[in-house]
Amino acid sequence: MFPAATSIRKFIMSSYQESLQMLDETAFQTRQRRSSPVSSVRGFAFRRQTETETLEIGRAAELFQSTLEGLHKKLKQRFKRDITATGLISWEHVELMAELSGCRPPAHAAICHNHYLSKYRSINGMCNNRHNHLWGAANIPLVRWLPPQYEDGVRQPKGWNTGRLYNGFELPVPKEVSKKIMESSIKCEDDAYSHMLVEWGQYIDHDITFTPQSPGKPGDDCLNCQNVNPCFPIQAHDNIAGTPSCMPFNRSLPACFNGFGPDISQALQQQQMNSITSFIDASVVYGSSSKVNNFLRDLCGLNGKLAVNEHLQDPKGRPFLPFEESLQSVCLHGEEHLACFRAGDSRVNEGLPLTSLHMLWMRQHNLIAETLQLLNGHWNAETIYEETRKIIGAQHQIITMRDYLPKIIGKEFFDNYIGPYGGYDPNVDPSASNVFATAAFRFGHATISPVVRRLNESYQEDERFPSLKLHDTFFSPWRIIKEGGIDPILRGAIGTEAAAIHSSKLMTDELTGRLIVLAISQDMDLAALNLQRGRDHGLPGYNDWRDFCGLKRIGTLQDFQQVVSDASIAERILQLYKHPDNIDVWLGGLVEAFLPGSRTGPVFACLIAKQMKALRDGDRFWWEADGMFSHQQRDELLKVSLSKIICDNTDITEVPPDAFVFGNYPSGYVSCNNLPAINLEAWKEEESEDLKRCGSPGQIDNGDYVLLSLAGKLVAQYSCYYGFKLTGDALITCEGSQWSDKLPHCENSCNN
Repeated sequence: MFPAATSIRKFIMSSYQESLQMLDETAFQTRQRRSSPVSSVRGFAFRRQTETETLEIGRAAELFQSTLEGLHKKLKQRFKRDITATGLISWEHVELMAELSGCRPPAHAAICHNHYLSKYRSINGMCNNRHNHLWGAANIPLVRWLPPQYEDGVRQPKGWNTGRLYNGFELPVPKEVSKKIMESSIKCEDDAYSHMLVEWGQYIDHDITFTPQSPGKPGDDCLNCQNVNPCFPIQAHDNIAGTPSCMPFNRSLPACFNGFGPDISQALQQQQMNSITSFIDASVVYGSSSKVNNFLRDLCGLNGKLAVNEHLQDPKGRPFLPFEESLQSVCLHGEEHLACFRAGDSRVNEGLPLTSLHMLWMRQHNLIAETLQLLNGHWNAETIYEETRKIIGAQHQIITMRDYLPKIIGKEFFDNYIGPYGGYDPNVDPSASNVFATAAFRFGHATISPVVRRLNESYQEDERFPSLKLHDTFFSPWRIIKEGGIDPILRGAIGTEAAAIHSSKLMTDELTGRLIVLAISQDMDLAALNLQRGRDHGLPGYNDWRDFCGLKRIGTLQDFQQVVSDASIAERILQLYKHPDNIDVWLGGLVEAFLPGSRTGPVFACLIAKQMKALRDGDRFWWEADGMFSHQQRDELLKVSLSKIICDNTDITEVPPDAFVFGNYPSGYVSCNNLPAINLEAWKEEESEDLKRCGSPGQIDNGDYVLLSLAGKLVAQYSCYYGFKLTGDALITCEGSQWSDKLPHCENSCNN
């Protein structure tokens, strides 16, 4: 019997009501738990913060998926038909579920109308593409280059159903794969590159992707070892007395589907969210929402600078990042609570080198802003801030594409698959892909050293602040405050060889056995987490991605041994997985032999190159795009180097010209004075005749303006800070010797 449309609608309404009640009860219990005293100090210190807007979108997506799951059960029970059956669910039904759950894609044309006039990118990435407003924006789904492989076709991860066979075999447990293939007590060294190459990889990854996790079930935080959404625990199979038999694992927060397309099945399948902008836009410095951005700025100073720590400075008087204000972000110093640092990305406190890079770029922004203010006395604070942000974004792009990426995928591969810049292409979607975020760019996890080096002025072990085991550096900003600032850490990253990927020594046991993550009292295993995350997202297997990249599929052990750097590892992997099509893409990509001059094999090089090319070519605000910078400014920007930025914002006086290239001090090191410096005179701008005639358009409370030239006329475009809404015309024009309209004003927003 074919179900009538009215029957499906009735089932949708009842499924929605049941899902809403369940989620409301879960949310209430979660709030109750969070407001109660925390028994484990470590427990609430290390939860990555997720923005309210992101959580609201995730909740809507979860409600949509839960409603869909309830509908599936009802239809199967009543009509013996699967929800994915052709023609069973129409777009009208999808729209109804989207409307009920709050997951309906909003119309952004009106929001983007005025922004198209702006010469600066939006903070949340929206409106970059004039026809596809959400491409590359925060809080949209990660892009699928291949369809997901869920066990129910909709949302169940690989390995969700016990006994499920893949090519005749069960998938191996991620913890077992980690123990038998990944874990190593030692790491090989890469004498060509410094450990800064590893640190920059993590830093720039945090500029491109962040997939938040669904909140855990109240009471146990996914510790009960049962697959009950959103819990997908990793079975440990250790069975040692007194230890859990599984590791807790929360599934990624789902995303609302992004628009209506020809394939209804894509709207039904669970997608995961990128909660930050995909662009290389220095969102890691400035945030991906107006709320975060406002908290990071020194709005009271009217100087275009970022806020700095009001209480503490480094030993030479250089500023630290400001502290987080939320009690939920407390970091630890033994039994003592110290606030975590605040930056554009909530992961800033995960490790000392990462924190140090955040500190460095905050100082770099303020250094440039100060110079631009001296050069252009007629610029207001907003113009200083946006012009500085534009320069900082360009420096992130240049360092990543010119200095970092060719070392990772090989110059030859870079030239062939990315090539020279050909201009902005509005047909290229720059959004981060699921396989890039969840597998390919996690290659760097196998390059993390078990030791964080801290070196003195002679690039020797610092006697005052010795090197640290990796696990002693997690969420420990106090070490920067009390142990010499960021200089010893940055010298350690520059003056130490990178840890190399070797298929028999893939990941240090500091990460497979002593990782501190989330609000969990037990040590975690990063390798197992990565494998489980790929299955959570329904990523196709390694062989499918070889096919995607135009490479020969692996059919036999001999095939696998030809592409892996260690034949015995290939044999051990196939013994575990039983069939080459079952191999997880993250593992398969890691063990491939490197391409010439690279630090990745062909699959990861392919996926990373495809993503990076899209990030460049699909970004209307890319630094080389027409109209972004003058020829003189572009010439100056090309002088940038990470080494020079370190010189300008620390008391380090000698560095290698390329911070990513390793050399034993003093061989290859140069004085900071010998490195080329950007001449910001290229940004000096004479006050226009229009501005001289009309004067400043005027400051408004809780907002600011930027000046634009439209149809040959000077225009002031006003906007409000977070929490305020603009009333009045956002645009006023210099007409003759006065401004055309009275100033708008910013009112308290009801949505604040």
